[in-house]
Formats: sequence, C-alpha cells, structure tokens
Amino acid sequence: FGQQDQHLRTIRDSLDVQVLHRDGELRIAGDENAVAQATEALVELKAFVEKHGRLGDDEVQRTLDRIRGGDQKAAPIEVLAAGKQIRPRTAGQSTYVNALRKNDLVFAIGPSGTGKTYLAVAKAVEALRNNDIRKIVLVRPAVEAGESLGFLPGDMQAKINPYLRPLLDALYEMVDYDQIKRYMEQDTIEVIPLAYMRGRTLNEAFIILDEAQNTTVSQMKMFLTRMGAGSKIVVCGDETQNDLPAHTRSGLTDAVARLKNIDGFAEVRLTKADIVRHRLVQDIVRAYEENSKKKK
Repeated sequence: FGQQDQHLRTIRDSLDVQVLHRDGELRIAGDENAVAQATEALVELKAFVEKHGRLGDDEVQRTLDRIRGGDQKAAPIEVLAAGKQIRPRTAGQSTYVNALRKNDLVFAIGPSGTGKTYLAVAKAVEALRNNDIRKIVLVRPAVEAGESLGFLPGDMQAKINPYLRPLLDALYEMVDYDQIKRYMEQDTIEVIPLAYMRGRTLNEAFIILDEAQNTTVSQMKMFLTRMGAGSKIVVCGDETQNDLPAHTRSGLTDAVARLKNIDGFAEVRLTKADIVRHRLVQDIVRAYEENSKKKK
C-alpha cells in the first residue's frame, strides 16, 4: 500500500474507484471497467512486490499508465528460461511489442532505459523458442564515445567485446548461460560488430541492430540489405546520443525518412515516460533535454 497508503490512494485517484481493505481482503467498487483495471493493477503490483521485495511510486504509475493504455496492451513474451515471461511495462512498450509481432522491419527510437534492445532480444528469443527462425544475430557499430579503441589492451576481439556486452547482458537474463554457450558454438546466436555484416545474406534470422544512431547512411543501407527470406530486422537507437564525427548524417535518421512509406515497416517512438530503469533516469533525461532547449 506504500507509506500511509500512498500507492492505494494513487490507484483510487487515477481510476476513480473505492478500495477497502478488511479482514485480509481487498474490495473494489466503482465503474465496471475501472474496477477491472484496478484489479489488474493490484494483481500486477502484488506480483512485482513478491519478486522484487519493494515497490516505488514510479512502478505504480508505470503500471497504471500501461493499463489505462487499453487496446495497446501487448501479451507477454515467452523466453527460454523456464516459465519466464517478459511483460511490457508501459503503454509505449506495449505498442512496440505489438509492432514487433506484426512487422518484419521495426525501428525503435527513444532515450536510454525504455527497453528498446531488451524487448527486441526477448522477441528474438521467443521466435527461436517457437522455431519461427533458425538464428539470432545481434549487431552493434563499434563507435567510440569520446575514447579511442586503440588504447585498449588486447587483440581486436578483446577491443570490440565491450561494445557487444549490453546485448549479451540482455540475453543472459532470458537464457541459461550454458545454453547461450551452446547456441554460440552452434552459430545459432551470433553477436558481432556491424563491420562484419558486409557481404552476408541472412535467411530465417532475427537480426537486431543496437545503437543505430552511430551508423552512417552507407552502413545502414549495407545492414538493411542483409535481410534474407523469412528474416526480421529490428533497429534500435537514440538520436540524442550520436557519437559520429561532426557533420556526419546518422544512418538512423536517414533511414526513417526513406522507409516511412514501405509496407511492413514500423517506426515506434518511445519517450521518457517509457523509461523503466531507476526513477532518477527519467529526471536525468529531462534535465539534459531542458539544457539542450536552452542552448538552442
């Protein structure tokens, strides 16, 4: 319920329902649709507390925002870890998951922490689980964020591993470590830098390009044309975190403008309201946006 029942009051005020706690039971009264939404919210929040041991204001608000999204709600994604489901936690994420299910080419654009890559990896794992594809390919451009690769120790593989780490982190939450190792040995899961995609054709594959704002126009064209029969492509990026040299046009921005009228293509814009990391991340993104507007 939160301190002094603050979570309960948030649910009451947001959905215009009465919620009474008596004899170990919760009783909800109000409009039929509002009662159904309040019930769904309480069940989900109870499950969240049982899993994480705590509940903050931001999680309550995200749950309510998603539930009030109504028709946009998406079914959970079934991944390989026994009995594990990945659920979209905001209305924007539900829109994204629905787009992933309906289209073969999806661009997800938004700030850090909105689940762009995480949900794409989850959908790829589900597709592999259901035998809809034969291979998952996770791709990132190796562009330095103000640092030089040349000063890092080790060979080229060791130098590019830090760029691919976020993709592996998402995988490890959904698939057992030993199973990932087997998949990689069998080439069922491949995690590679963008430069290694040239000249390939990938059939029956789920291909995810992360940090797409750091591609050039020619790199993006090269990547998109790797798509073979029975394949799906998801492109994830944040246009505000571009590490390309000055005056270099981002392949992400260019591709969205070119592809918008193509059948089978979907563009999903996530916002700071869809951020599901620590509650401070929303405030951090907002602070940078406000500073950027002042400069302009």
